[in-house]
Amino acid sequence: MPYYYFDLMIDGRPHDQGGMILEDFAVASDRADALASELYVIRPELHSKRCFVRVVDANNVEIYRTPIDPVPKWSVKTVQS
Repeated sequence: MPYYYFDLMIDGRPHDQGGMILEDFAVASDRADALASELYVIRPELHSKRCFVRVVDANNVEIYRTPIDPVPKWSVKTVQS
């Protein structure tokens, strides 16, 4: 199983949030989304500062990022059938 590292990015600088062995990319991206949601609640000073959580692999290559501030529902396009 691969090892993933999580960083809180503030002003373009990474702040290590730890790492863990996870099953795959889908689980790592879910963990990053959950971390971003938690940081939004416990770190209100990060609101509206364009901070995000990024996931990097063992080669230090960014493979996913998610914003701390939630994406407004009105900005998400939906496909209607």
